[in-house]
Amino acid sequence: MFDRILNLIKEKVLSRQYVMTIHADEEKDADGIHILDIENCILAGRILERQKDKVTREWKYRISGVSKSGKPIELITKISPTGKLVIITVYLIQ
Repeated sequence: MFDRILNLIKEKVLSRQYVMTIHADEEKDADGIHILDIENCILAGRILERQKDKVTREWKYRISGVSKSGKPIELITKISPTGKLVIITVYLIQ
């Protein structure tokens, strides 16, 4: 269902055209997640749902995948107006 956008998101990761919000960076550190875990989550994961931001009206995507060590991770991401992938938040699934 979201194959086209997932492929675009994966291309952004592979070409290092992504940024993380301060919130995502703080959550990553709090949960002991490494940037390679985030990349793996996106590259091997799937989009669970598309959400519309209530303020900006931009589409966001909830992606589910696993860390390099196999721990389940989810993240919220979007494509910015400049074309970069923005990782909004990331968290371990308990």
